[in-house]
Amino acid sequence: MTKNLQLSAEEMRQLGYQAVDLIVDHMNHLKSKPVSETIDSNIFREKLIETIPENGSNPKELLHFLNNNVFNQITHVDHPHFMAFVPGPNNYVSVLADFLASGFNVFPTAWIVGAGAEQIELTTINWLKSMLGFPDSAEGLFVSGGSMANLTALTVARQVKLNNDIENTIVYFSNQTHFSVDRALKVLGFKQHQICRIETDEDLKISVSTLRKQIKEDRLKGKKPFCVIANAGTTNCGAVDSLDELADVCGDEDIWLHVDGAYGAAAILSEKGRELLSGIHRADSLTLDPHKWLFQPYDVGCVLIRNSQYLSETFRMIPEYIKDTETNIEEKVNFGERGIELSRRFRALKVWLSFKAFGVTAFREAIDHGIMLAEQVEEFLRKEKDWEVVTPAQLGIVTFRYIPCELTSTDTIHEINKKLVEEINQRGFAMLSTTKLKEKVVIRLCSINPRTTKEEILQIMMNIKALAEEINTSPKHLISVSQP
Repeated sequence: MTKNLQLSAEEMRQLGYQAVDLIVDHMNHLKSKPVSETIDSNIFREKLIETIPENGSNPKELLHFLNNNVFNQITHVDHPHFMAFVPGPNNYVSVLADFLASGFNVFPTAWIVGAGAEQIELTTINWLKSMLGFPDSAEGLFVSGGSMANLTALTVARQVKLNNDIENTIVYFSNQTHFSVDRALKVLGFKQHQICRIETDEDLKISVSTLRKQIKEDRLKGKKPFCVIANAGTTNCGAVDSLDELADVCGDEDIWLHVDGAYGAAAILSEKGRELLSGIHRADSLTLDPHKWLFQPYDVGCVLIRNSQYLSETFRMIPEYIKDTETNIEEKVNFGERGIELSRRFRALKVWLSFKAFGVTAFREAIDHGIMLAEQVEEFLRKEKDWEVVTPAQLGIVTFRYIPCELTSTDTIHEINKKLVEEINQRGFAMLSTTKLKEKVVIRLCSINPRTTKEEILQIMMNIKALAEEINTSPKHLISVSQP
């Protein structure tokens, strides 16, 4: 046996201890770090751009190198003050699960090689099905994220409803739908003229009446309405489409209903989320990202399909060299036959282990906490002059903008809000992002990290207020703001 790729047991243990220490130190000292590290392009040029090494280096020294030259050249999406885009507040138990899944090199694709792992995935999928009100007969699997989950679900829909004949078909969704849906449809062969974006109402939910009218008009033109894609928590502002009404429309019209719940579906665990997500259980397919609001490390998404046969009917292929994996026993599942991926990671383990370690109550309380923080930000803003709440706090997201009374130019207001976010992010006391809603450039805050405290988020808002006033009165001289 060659020893070139081997380490001794003691070397492996010491490296493992060193890696764990790095992770624990990172998690325990996050709040003392800026949210976004200053990127040093010299490090890239001098240390990270290189030819493949002919000979190896000391692994312990390489871990130090990574800590000093790579992990300090990133934005900490798990930082309690990272509130841009969708934060990634993971948990240590799930980190260990990923470590174990890689260490045992688990292959959860066929029962013959991954029975224990496949049962864990089945069990965890069953938990999510129950949580979301899907029938026991529904099926699902874990994938890389919402993009792959949407692609998987829409591939199933195309097979089931159209037998893969997409000629003259129409897909409907609102202008608030995530771009991964557009990309999935492009991959599946749909053209732009087959995509119908339905207007939204004042709350940025899809207009159900407009949808009904459009479907009727399209049928009269000889087109084939095929699928409606609903939002269960838009990335822009957390809006939830009227899922029950959309399910009624799809039932009346014999149209597939896909719900993109990558961001918001997990909020079903909270009381407020359950009210907003009423009707989600009626979807034909659903996506959910545990690496968002179930606090898992990247990557893990999930797709659920109501009918128990559709995944296998869509993806099952058995070439000669894997016929040994075939099984007719219902309890023995081959996840490689249920999706696009054959080679796949044991993503279910981290979701399973964290639910087992913390219990669903801990997740419910963490989700409630994130919703409350956004509501607290909204309350703060409504008490302040010169600030406009553009969309109220919903599912942990609130959007707003700074509009000092002396500024009357729309372009100037847009620019000062962009400048404000740029300065916030450069200072490192928080990280936010902008988006465009209702023809306005707005600041978007997403507060789902359970380690963010009430006191911290209020201090962040005070810092933002002070910074906005300084930019407005003296653009060339910016005050320094205190760390929350």
